Amino acid sequence: MHLEIVTPDTTLYTGDNVQLVQLPGIDGSFEVMERHAPLISVLKKGSVKVVIKGDNPKFFEIKGGVIEVLENKVLILAE
Repeated sequence: MHLEIVTPDTTLYTGDNVQLVQLPGIDGSFEVMERHAPLISVLKKGSVKVVIKGDNPKFFEIKGGVIEVLENKVLILAE
């Protein structure tokens, strides 16, 4: 799946071949995997874990934000 993590200042990550994204939701941690159903959710401060095929997981710290999942694309608008 394609993933973009964007802040007001910069793009933290953009890429394909993402297998899983683990996120700090306001009601608890949750994960998005390939072919996930459409989703919009609010995120709280915490760590975003990105698992990429054939690579080590990457971690990004955010202060909150919003996630949108649509047609195997994930967009995270982070603070």
